[in-house]
Amino acid sequence: MPPKKSILVVGAGKIGAVVADLLAACGDYAVTLADRDAAALESGAAFAGERLYHALTLDVADEAALGRALAGRYAVLSAAPFHLTQRIAALARRQGVHYLDLTEDVASTRAIRELAQGAETALIPQCGLAPGFISIVASDLASRFDRLDSVRLRVGALPAYPSNALNYNLTWSTDGVINEYIEPCEAIVDGRRTEVPALEEREEFSLDGVLYEAFNTSGGLGTLCETLEGRVRTLNYRTIRYPGHAAIMKALLNDLRLRDRRDVLKDILENAVPTTTQDVVIVFVTVAGWREGRLVQETYARKIYSAMVGGRMRSAIQITTASSLAAMLDLLAQGQLPQRGFVRQEEVDLAAFLGNRFGAVYAPAAAASH
Repeated sequence: MPPKKSILVVGAGKIGAVVADLLAACGDYAVTLADRDAAALESGAAFAGERLYHALTLDVADEAALGRALAGRYAVLSAAPFHLTQRIAALARRQGVHYLDLTEDVASTRAIRELAQGAETALIPQCGLAPGFISIVASDLASRFDRLDSVRLRVGALPAYPSNALNYNLTWSTDGVINEYIEPCEAIVDGRRTEVPALEEREEFSLDGVLYEAFNTSGGLGTLCETLEGRVRTLNYRTIRYPGHAAIMKALLNDLRLRDRRDVLKDILENAVPTTTQDVVIVFVTVAGWREGRLVQETYARKIYSAMVGGRMRSAIQITTASSLAAMLDLLAQGQLPQRGFVRQEEVDLAAFLGNRFGAVYAPAAAASH
């Protein structure tokens, strides 16, 4: 039996702990979960029962300690806040360790791409749901057309039972939510690559008889703008929420100027908006273009619900995001991804991803079983 590949997962929050559970439980990886908060590490272990991974108290700001933690690893997976990703990626590259992360932050991804030039190992950012799986789906749909017209990506992680004015519960990183509501959003408009403001261009649509709204948010396209530039007239990404959410967030961010006081907004949200594991993830991708001389459209739509994973109820956003990151590591370890340099999500084959033991949570049979 080959030795287990040694993996460091940084960040024991809502997603990182699930990643560690998934990878350790499969038996092919020796996993260490690291966080500067010892209580967070113990919290994850308390629910996991007999812990299958090693827990390490680590402050990423301590470069020497991070270097020791990376020594001899096959890969490091960052589930840490987006502002720490560049630090982890830079040291991983220097030490010859593969790097994967979940960041939706555009600036961080651009920096990692620069780091990847000439690297002997793979640097793969944006391995979550959006960006991440959504780009794999969009690329697969786009490949079926002779000529593209529009590519529209819509994703939401929503409470199954909304019960407040925001029609929202916290299901993942509060910092991440605030960041995507504030930072500029990449898009292709009339064939030209541009930036559009977050929380704008609101639209409404229905799926399975439920009314939703969607609006611009930052980072969800990953590297698709660059990949599809010159090939498509319209490309955009919007986050799905229940109607009324965008108006309240715009009032908080713009009228009360909390976009300039992110720490205050984070404190308000985390003390007033409950978390929940009873959620639903919606993936909705529509591509239109020409095939055999005719303008046609194809749509990929999935709903994934919370479920029991490893003996514990996990939210849909935990399941989808953690499984995406685990699947990307698996595909890398199996030689199905480039082994060095910058790797884009849209380079991944959708069938290979869905056929993976972790990526299978997105497959139609898995989505229909809940």
